[in-house]
Amino acid sequence: MTLSAPRIARLSEASDQDFGPLSTYRRLLGGEGMPVFTGVQTCAPGYRTPLHSHPYVELLFILEGEAAVYFEGDTAPAHTLGPGDIVALPAELPHAFGTAGAAPLRLLGIHANPERIVAVRDGTPVDANGVALAPQR
Repeated sequence: MTLSAPRIARLSEASDQDFGPLSTYRRLLGGEGMPVFTGVQTCAPGYRTPLHSHPYVELLFILEGEAAVYFEGDTAPAHTLGPGDIVALPAELPHAFGTAGAAPLRLLGIHANPERIVAVRDGTPVDANGVALAPQR
């Protein structure tokens, strides 16, 4: 897959996808020749992902609010990130994040893959909306 021409995506033109309780997602770029998958996630106070991983590098850039980020095996209870902070997550590292504090969290997720692939900690692969995928035959 090769990007052969410039592509512009506008957040104002992307539609919200339900991303489970307390969260929505706006996909910006991905698939169709793109080497990355990007989108903006908005999370209400109290939101937290399950412990999960991706088979590629993921970057989380905080736009608004504060995030609590957890890494499996880390001795710190959580790392708090604010606007302008970014975390780079190695492939296959189990991690979770959630909204820290009373304000909503908005972050830009950058996945080093044309499509978003998620495996929750129990190993079940899910789609971009967290729905379990059918086993491949």
